[in-house]
Amino acid sequence: MIILAGTPIGNASDASPRLVETLERADVIAAEDTRNALHLLEVLGVANRPRMLSMHDFNERGRVAEVLELARTQDVVVVSDAGMPTISDPGYHLVAAARGTDVTVTIVPGPTAAVSALAVSGLPTDRFSFEGFVPRRPGERARLWRELADERRTMIFYESPHRVADALESMIAGFGADRPASVSRELTKRFEHTERGTLAQLHEWAQAGVRGEVVIVVGGAPERRTSPEDHVDEVRRLVDGGMRLKDATRAVAERTGVSRRELYDLALRARRG
Repeated sequence: MIILAGTPIGNASDASPRLVETLERADVIAAEDTRNALHLLEVLGVANRPRMLSMHDFNERGRVAEVLELARTQDVVVVSDAGMPTISDPGYHLVAAARGTDVTVTIVPGPTAAVSALAVSGLPTDRFSFEGFVPRRPGERARLWRELADERRTMIFYESPHRVADALESMIAGFGADRPASVSRELTKRFEHTERGTLAQLHEWAQAGVRGEVVIVVGGAPERRTSPEDHVDEVRRLVDGGMRLKDATRAVAERTGVSRRELYDLALRARRG
């Protein structure tokens, strides 16, 4: 069996009794860093010293077959340095490979920095997207912001502390200076802090430097108000495709919320003119 085990993201007291029990019974631990895994066992008072396997971003693909074979007869506990395996941490390729095999994959839930930062951000939590780490290269960042420019959901990003100011500056160019956001650092640790404001305000705050593990949460794009004039061409395309003008107008008006009567009159005038 493969057991994905969530580990504390900072405060060791967040470790659940079930995590401790799972580590006590583990036959094998596949760890992002075996040294950190051993330290976790010591901190949690776990006496068990199972076989340790290193499984990180650079060797996971090469380890998949070995770990799957071990998991057929033993309990293999997969841990990252902090948080949930597979979420911007090793484990995804292993779980993907387990699909369609007879190897059971289960989970011991634990803290995740992304959801924790979202919860304290003060931004909408009903719908959100996790975007992983902000790209390092300026061109890749700009391309990502273009893709997300109209994203209505709250967005969550991981970033290295020494690149926070640059990331926020590029977000201003992509999303606008007034977009609401938050930066959380050192979640669950002694110096935990969440700064909230607009992207411009957060960029100014970050100029002094940011330390620790960082999560940036950005509010989604505001709803764009449109007028019937904005959708005349769409109605025309539907009509050119064979739809009756009345039906095309109704379909577009229902989707966009604009006045059906005004849109019909405008489209009719455009067709005549």
